[in-house]
Amino acid sequence: MSKYLFIGLGNIGAEYANTRHNIGFDVINAFVLKHGGSFKVDRLAYVAEVKYKGKQVVCICPTTFMNLSGRAFKFWLDKTKVPLENTLTIVDDLALPLEKIRLRPSGTDAGHNGLKDIQNILGTDNYPKLRFGIGNNYPKGMQADFVLSKWTKAEEKVVLLKIEKCIEILESFIAAGIEQTMTSYNNISIKQ
Repeated sequence: MSKYLFIGLGNIGAEYANTRHNIGFDVINAFVLKHGGSFKVDRLAYVAEVKYKGKQVVCICPTTFMNLSGRAFKFWLDKTKVPLENTLTIVDDLALPLEKIRLRPSGTDAGHNGLKDIQNILGTDNYPKLRFGIGNNYPKGMQADFVLSKWTKAEEKVVLLKIEKCIEILESFIAAGIEQTMTSYNNISIKQ
């Protein structure tokens, strides 16, 4: 049976809930909830296992904080023995507008500290990533405040629609593979 490992990036703690930087957690939580799973605290992460189309999917939200996500990724990659190409890391992306989602089989960290740590620990950037556009509507020098801020009322509807679309992408990644999923979803715009 094929196995998958989905990693949602974010920070633990109530003060980070529903922030732009925690969208990886939010997408993973929604996917697990839809498929009847529940999280338990385990080594370096909250972990849930679900099945989709007969495939086992291990979903993690690292408890190491964003900038140390690589330790949890590597531990669960080794423990589950999932091939790197069957992993999918869900992450916020400042370079993409709010209405966009981008799936890639590999790619640099693009300045994202969570991805940078994963890349350093794995020794490669050759692993699939789902980038959730959060836009870059912030004054110069205020990037950290922006990514750690909560969604505005005006953004919330689009964010909920995008989370639903991300669940479809995760399901398609399992059922149809990354190439077909990229073709189906990378050029869509999600607006309210």
